[in-house]
Amino acid sequence: MQLIAADIIAEANGLSVPFAAAGVAVAVLLWVMGWRWHRFWVVLATTVAAGLVGLSAHQAIGPRMLAAGVLLALAAGMMAIDLSRLLAFAVAGLGCWLIVQKVLPTFQEPLICFLIGGIVGLMLYRLQLMLLTSFAATLLFGHSAILLVEKLSEGRFAAVDWVTANSLSLNIAVIAVTLAGIAIQGQYERWREAAPGRRRSWLMSYLTEEERESLQQAQGRRGRLAALFNPR
Repeated sequence: MQLIAADIIAEANGLSVPFAAAGVAVAVLLWVMGWRWHRFWVVLATTVAAGLVGLSAHQAIGPRMLAAGVLLALAAGMMAIDLSRLLAFAVAGLGCWLIVQKVLPTFQEPLICFLIGGIVGLMLYRLQLMLLTSFAATLLFGHSAILLVEKLSEGRFAAVDWVTANSLSLNIAVIAVTLAGIAIQGQYERWREAAPGRRRSWLMSYLTEEERESLQQAQGRRGRLAALFNPR
């Protein structure tokens, strides 16, 4: 299986340089900010997918086709956040079932596999979204970057032939970059969570010893008052 598909490269060959460059930029943002902006990405992906489904439901372009596509896109986008965990459950369950079918083809219990995978997916919701966003970003970056190189080379680089000849190396690269994206997103989240402590330490460094003691005493009095008026 080719993760960077040669047929997709061939189909997208007509895209211009700005579109390919935009694909690279969006892929980098998704790779780094996958979990931080996961609500935005979920709404965007659901809206675009629903809009495409609505537009493809009619054979001829017309007002009804456009209205159906726009309304379906808006409805899906408005419900995307509420349905995100349901989608995560379904994706994890389906993935678990497919993996079990590949590893143990004699185990014919799709419902058990689906439910176990869905429950694990909900328990690891954050990690699952990091994995999906990093994987999608890697695929988008790979296809867009190869198309961009082909466009800038002005025909000296045959993208389809190169992708076909290096399919195994590209698959390994996609897996490695996906795992690196998960690590980057996790490290960024830890950095964001530690930001208030760093800011407080930076501000405390400008205070004198007397001001620090006064501030600590004020915080202690505030803590005692909070415990007095909010007993457990």
